[in-house]
Amino acid sequence: MPHADCITIGLVGRGIASSLSPIMHEQEGRRQGLDYHYHLIDFDRLGLDDSQLADVLAEARDLGFAGLNVTYPFKQAVLPLLDDLGPDAAAIGAVNTVVLSGAQFTGHNTDCWGFAESFRQGLPDVARARVLQLGSGGAGAAVARALLQSGVKKLDIFDTDQAKSDMLAQRLRHLLGADVRAVQDVAVAALADGIVNTTPVGMAKHPGLPLDASLIEPRHWIADVIYFPLETALLELACERGCQVLPGGGMAVYQAVRAFELFCGKKPEASAMAATFRKAVAG
Repeated sequence: MPHADCITIGLVGRGIASSLSPIMHEQEGRRQGLDYHYHLIDFDRLGLDDSQLADVLAEARDLGFAGLNVTYPFKQAVLPLLDDLGPDAAAIGAVNTVVLSGAQFTGHNTDCWGFAESFRQGLPDVARARVLQLGSGGAGAAVARALLQSGVKKLDIFDTDQAKSDMLAQRLRHLLGADVRAVQDVAVAALADGIVNTTPVGMAKHPGLPLDASLIEPRHWIADVIYFPLETALLELACERGCQVLPGGGMAVYQAVRAFELFCGKKPEASAMAATFRKAVAG
């Protein structure tokens, strides 16, 4: 069991062996003089079934963890296992940060702010009249809200699971009164200013392109939420076509900044966490 003064955090997901969350969190913890430990709980490496998510949360609670980050594929699956939701998570319908206080699990979403901040800095002047988003899972729900809050006028959402994209579009229309629709064909890319990938396609574990290469035009801006690899096949192709691009690294850093504060109640230095991320990616 962790010592009372020790802050122990975990990341729950699949295919997370290359995550940079541990080094970002631990180095910022050390910088602030904290006894801060961050562990990977990789369902793939541990041979766990998705149905064991509740058991993992219970064990983290019993071991005295202060919190958990949650990533693919559990950002929505974790919802019914929590005692409470912060307003961000409740509005988005997905959780990437769980704070443990006593026996209570409270879910938050730092992905939305993380993507919005990355988008604000990385693509400040791009056209936002119409955007095509690929994916409507946990990351997609957060990114869609961030895009609309960042000035996107019309958002098309494509998912191979039509029911999921329909549900997300309906939710966003209801909550924000936004012009959002689920589309059945990625060919609407021809009408879009930008394309955002929130699917796992492009991850080291799921290589490839999330849409046909012929749909990427030089006038598009392209964003990806994946950060390992930092340059996905989609971003590599977009760069070759002369598109403005936004890698997933910024979202990874800024969601971690917000999560760190939730876990330990201390404000982190975003620039320090970003520098740690850049150094880890480079070397």
